[in-house]
This record gives sequence, C-alpha cells and structure tokens, in this order.
Amino acid sequence: MAAGTILEKEEIERIFFGLFTTQVQKQPIDPPKQPIQKVIVLSGTTAAGKTEFALELAKKIGGEVISADSMQVYRGMDIGTAKIKQHETQSVPHHLIDIRDVKDIYNVVDFCLDARECCKSILARGRVPIVTGGTGFYLHSLIYGPPGGPPSVPALRSFLEDEIARLGSEVLYQRLQSLDPEYAATITKNDKQKIVRSLEIIELTGEKVSSLSWRERQRPLEYDFRCWFLHRPREEIYKRIDKRCEKMLNIGFLDEVKQLIEMGIMDNSSASQAIGYRQALDFLMTEQSGADYRYFLEKFRRVTRNYAKRQFTWFRREPDFRWLDLALHDYEVAMEMVIQDYIGRI
Repeated sequence: MAAGTILEKEEIERIFFGLFTTQVQKQPIDPPKQPIQKVIVLSGTTAAGKTEFALELAKKIGGEVISADSMQVYRGMDIGTAKIKQHETQSVPHHLIDIRDVKDIYNVVDFCLDARECCKSILARGRVPIVTGGTGFYLHSLIYGPPGGPPSVPALRSFLEDEIARLGSEVLYQRLQSLDPEYAATITKNDKQKIVRSLEIIELTGEKVSSLSWRERQRPLEYDFRCWFLHRPREEIYKRIDKRCEKMLNIGFLDEVKQLIEMGIMDNSSASQAIGYRQALDFLMTEQSGADYRYFLEKFRRVTRNYAKRQFTWFRREPDFRWLDLALHDYEVAMEMVIQDYIGRI
C-alpha cells in the first residue's frame, strides 16, 4: 500500500474515532483539484431488488458495482446476505465483495477508504461507479465523510464496556432508548459497539447522538453522488422477505452457518450478530426440534422485517436520496429515470 494511502486511512480513522481536536477538525479543506465526477448510489430496503436493478443498470451504462453491504465483504457469508452469484459478476465487475475472512474486522472507516478508491479507479477506466447496498451508516459516511464526535475517554469507555459485559447489551440498549429513542431506533440491541459509543457521547456532551449535526462537517467534494432509494409498498416488502427467508433455508443457509462457525464467525462480534446469522446460530444451539425450527423461522422473518422498517426510518432522514417505487415503475422506466439524472437531463 502506498504511503499516501496509509496516511489517508490514518486521517480517516483519527476523525472517526474522535481523536482529532475540535480545532483540527475545523481546519478548511483544500478545494478539489479535479472536476467533480458523478457516482450513482442505489440503496433501498432489504428484498426491494437492489442487486438485480444495479446489475441491469450497469450493463446499460457501462458501470461497475461497489457493494455497500457491511456483511457481503466476508467470504462465506453468501446465502444469508443474498450475495450476487459469482457467474453474474462476469459481465459486470463487482467490488468490495469477499474481501475479508469472516473472523476479521471490517468497519465504516475501511469502507469509506475502499469505496473512494474504487470510485477513483472505475472513473479512471471511463466507466460508471454504482454504489449499491442497504447499510445506511456506510452510505451516509461515504457521502458526508465519517462522523467525528468528542474524543473517547478511556476511563468512561472502559466503564461502559464493563457494564455491557456484566449487564448485557439489552440493558444498555434500553438505557439508550430512554435517552435517545430516535438514534436507538436505527440500531439493534446487539450493536454493542454502537451502544457503548452512543452512551459515551451522551455522557460527554449532554446531547443526544441523533441531535449531533452531520452537516457541520466539511463534506468531501471529490464526487457528485446521485442517490436513489429503491422501495416497494411495505406489505409487498414483507411478503418478499418471508419468501426470501424460506428460500435461503431451502438452498442451504443453515449449512452455510455451520461452515462459518468452523471459519471463525464467533470471533467477529459484528458478523455473528448479523441478521439471520444470529438467529441461525441460536437455533443450532437448541435440540433442533420441529418447534425449535418453527420458532427460528418466525424470528428470522421478524427481525428481517424489522430491519426493513429501520431502513425506511433511516433513509427518510437522508435528503440527498430520491425515492423510487419499483412497484409503481417497471425496471425499464425506473432505470431510465436514473440514467437521465446521471447524464444531467432531469
């Protein structure tokens, strides 16, 4: 890795983890030296049809897809993440898929650096970057830059980490819900790192995490992100989710999870808490009776539907995203809207 790339990553990490002073964070950023280039961003709820849409769009406009899915980076997490099949990527290059072993950590800082590098290389080849995924925090950080927040205080951080280990994440999550229900609604009781960091911010600043302004940061100006949120009516999404969950199980999801246990998924707190995988891991620890399986399937469906609800909530607060109803517009019409926006006609 080049020295400049290493330095850039270190700067991003210092900003994200709050290690810069306020004065340094407010230093002006030099204007971009190159003309701003467009990047298409496609997000949406789980089961809305993002993957297929992005693939067909890329074929039409000479694009390459950059995954913004926090779990598709891991090798072996295929069925449960609805990862695109390898043969489908032969006609359209895909990036940031299968780039980490499941026991390795990958976070938003890594994603911001990797995604920007992908955009740069794709544009240099005269092709169109299409960032696709439903991880709202990753996309927000790519567009606006990673958040800062106050510097971490080791004593307070250690105290909160001890509390979550002793009392459990659900207890601290309930505390967060009482202090900042808006932010708590965007994460789950299993997001231990986010729970600890948010409680730390509240304690240090006396402010809700949801009230901290992202817009006060210097927004990176390298790219003009053209953002779309693909969706369908909620009841249709829920039906598609139920069918998807059943299909995943029919094609070997539980066998996939068994293999991931051997590969070290339990060493990765984020991967082992991923939707579907956490429920499958819990099921594999039961007697696996018929009743156990029915309970697992219903919980698998329920947590996936709840995730879709949180995606709706998150992207309602994202002003740069235009909503595109795939039940109202067929794929051809919807794609034409995205293409015309990209070329500057709408």
